[in-house]
Amino acid sequence: MKVFYPLRFEDVPASGPHEVGTQYRVAFGLEHWGEGEAEYVYKVQMVYGGQVSGRRSPSFPEGSDDLERVLDALQRVRKGEGQKSRGAVHPAGPDKGITPSEAKDQTSDI
Repeated sequence: MKVFYPLRFEDVPASGPHEVGTQYRVAFGLEHWGEGEAEYVYKVQMVYGGQVSGRRSPSFPEGSDDLERVLDALQRVRKGEGQKSRGAVHPAGPDKGITPSEAKDQTSDI
């Protein structure tokens, strides 16, 4: 079940030893937290092959600047910057997304 609906995000390329093309997705959105509750949250997820991996925690290789770049992206997203979708939520991958009101409706009745 999907519980996080990003409203804006920024993708940050990951350094080796992560696979080539791996990214950190820094996002702000709605997340289902429990019985009919939806909360606005900031989230960092790993993206592999264009798909968010919701079950893999972000890791930042020692000696890389990945952590600093992700923190910079978090500040930009927090200021309202980042990719937006003009009202639609764009997940990583081929899905076309849903509107923020649809996301809130879906999380409020779970």
